[in-house]
Amino acid sequence: MFTHREEAVKNTNEPMFLIVGLGNIGAEYADTRHNMGFKVVDKLAADAGASWEDRRYGFVTTIRVKNQQLLLLKPSTYMNLSGNAVRYWMKEKKIDISQLLVISDDLALPFGTLRMKPSGSEGGHNGLRHITQILGTQKYARLRFGIGNDFARGAQVDFVLGGFTPEEQEKMDERLATAADFVRSFALEGMQRAMNKYNGK
Repeated sequence: MFTHREEAVKNTNEPMFLIVGLGNIGAEYADTRHNMGFKVVDKLAADAGASWEDRRYGFVTTIRVKNQQLLLLKPSTYMNLSGNAVRYWMKEKKIDISQLLVISDDLALPFGTLRMKPSGSEGGHNGLRHITQILGTQKYARLRFGIGNDFARGAQVDFVLGGFTPEEQEKMDERLATAADFVRSFALEGMQRAMNKYNGK
């Protein structure tokens, strides 16, 4: 576990990472599986005592993790247009694609399993698909948070837009804490070391 020395900071011109949590805005989506990306960046912001600002294309806040500055983003474009928010904030803050990390839910992984990759396919995820389309490349880091796939044939949409089981809720705090540590490791130690420490955990 990291000692939580991160803190909220005012925007500066220092180099920074862009950490994007994918999800859908609105109370009806707040506690659904498809909003796991939002949940992870919410955890990072809460640990730093940071407050979200409603800005163009999304809610943003900036935190410092030791010597690194992280711009956290929750796109307000809805999932299928997430790339618009990512492109805007990369340009606005002059963030290189190597400093981008996108956090999403993933049906292919058991609940709570974490997996980071430096690039790859979108796995049917509409948010990732739009980001890839807008950026013109699949070569950006993504952290996938497993949500399982315990649904009947044809019920995928209801599953991802549904709530969590009591068993999942019981594990949620610990899984979110580990996911937040994964992100901090990515920023402080680099992708490879972060993957070695946390992938599959």
